[in-house]
Amino acid sequence: MFTQEDLQQLREKGISEQQIQEQLHCFETGFPYLKLEASAGLGNGILSLDDSAADHYLEVWDEYLSTNPDIVKFVPASGAASRMFKNLFEFLDADYTEPTTDFEKKFFVRITDFAFYADLDEACLRNEGADIRSLIAAGNYKAVVANLLSEKGLNYGSLPKGMLKFHHYSSTDRTAMEEHLAEGAMCARNEAGDVNVHFTVSHEHLPYFKQLVADKKAAYEKEYDVKYHISFSEQKPSTDTIAADMENKPFRDKGKLLFRPGGHGALIENLNDIDADVIFIKNIDNVVPDRIKPETVRFKKIIGGVLVSLKKQIDAYVALLESGKYTVEDVREVILFMQQQLFTRHPEIKKMEDAELVLYLLKKLRRPLRVCGMVKNVGEPGGGPFLAYNADGSFSLQILESSQINLADADSKAMFDRSTHFNPVDLVCAVKDDKGEKYNLPQYVDKQTGFISLKSKSGKELKALELPGLWNGAMSDWNTLFVEVPIGTFNPVKTVNDLLREQHQ
Repeated sequence: MFTQEDLQQLREKGISEQQIQEQLHCFETGFPYLKLEASAGLGNGILSLDDSAADHYLEVWDEYLSTNPDIVKFVPASGAASRMFKNLFEFLDADYTEPTTDFEKKFFVRITDFAFYADLDEACLRNEGADIRSLIAAGNYKAVVANLLSEKGLNYGSLPKGMLKFHHYSSTDRTAMEEHLAEGAMCARNEAGDVNVHFTVSHEHLPYFKQLVADKKAAYEKEYDVKYHISFSEQKPSTDTIAADMENKPFRDKGKLLFRPGGHGALIENLNDIDADVIFIKNIDNVVPDRIKPETVRFKKIIGGVLVSLKKQIDAYVALLESGKYTVEDVREVILFMQQQLFTRHPEIKKMEDAELVLYLLKKLRRPLRVCGMVKNVGEPGGGPFLAYNADGSFSLQILESSQINLADADSKAMFDRSTHFNPVDLVCAVKDDKGEKYNLPQYVDKQTGFISLKSKSGKELKALELPGLWNGAMSDWNTLFVEVPIGTFNPVKTVNDLLREQHQ
């Protein structure tokens, strides 16, 4: 099936022939739906904290920070901002010249409210010989949009989302990346004043990020009295997936095998390269101005405190079971902890012999740990929290996308409809064991939770394979707990007009 040229292409990417065969097999068989036990809810996988409990976990986090742990804020920032401007690209291509849709009208009516307004005005003056107000008065709306999106202007249609100006301040404007630096200083600074922030970026965007760091890092260090350690990584070529034709054979473009990025699930490799005690994960576009950061920062610290508390208890139980000096009551206590705190159950646990039971408990305890913020479902799209079955017969907490659930099955559909919360991608993770050794995160991926979509290349249809999502199947075999966080901590920017929401003004 593969020529010598194909094999050389694989070697250059760091992909084995076996991996390709496995991926082609996925195209043939598809991916199974996950079997559900229930949708997670308050008291059943989602922790709701009263003020007293929240204050306790804040104290736990602050006490933990005093030990100078290695904390990293991990920000997936690979995507271009082009999807943010889909409506405006359509306006440029439309056969009408004035704003017609509600989206277009809102954009122009409130154009002065965007943080990038002054930059755009300057670009219009430079390229068109007229400012925005003059262009609008003359009915030349498309010139304004062209200067926003095209390379001759601000180039926002091609820049990474992290480089776009999101928020206006009295003396400056901040990009999404800068807001993450500010947030990191507020919640992930240790006692020594160190703040570690890691961005995953695409190769073509890396120079933009590095330039921004060179320009702004010193000013933010002075403003927040911290020392930043900012690093970057790119999605590895070895995580690209092969494209297939409609007969599930390798798709070729000009004779060469066609590979596509494996989706954000590929970033489990980047996450695995981070050497830290605690890692916060949050998307690049979910940031707010300083005036409403306190709530976001407060709950980041709270879920950090929950993580530290759980990790301490898990490590104590591992040490106890490994010592062999435990009683029957001790084992029962560990089982209850697994069931009531980590919401992991095995229907056959009562049938396990003593030695088998202890090995099972150790295997379940010695895993990466994550605590995930969950917000009440108010119609925003996003993965949801469920109790789903694992390959070993147990069921545990998972973040699932609707594509992983068989909505044609009445019971699964009912559980999906009863789901009350969704995932805003606000995670805090512990990726080392009780002895401080890093877990090898790819070992905890459920490879049966990928996704196949239809795409095209050069006018030909193809099938594309996405790897298990970073916070979905890529973290399937982690210990997981969900904590309810306020909707105010979730403010994503999916379209340019989202920047006009009150939270971003």
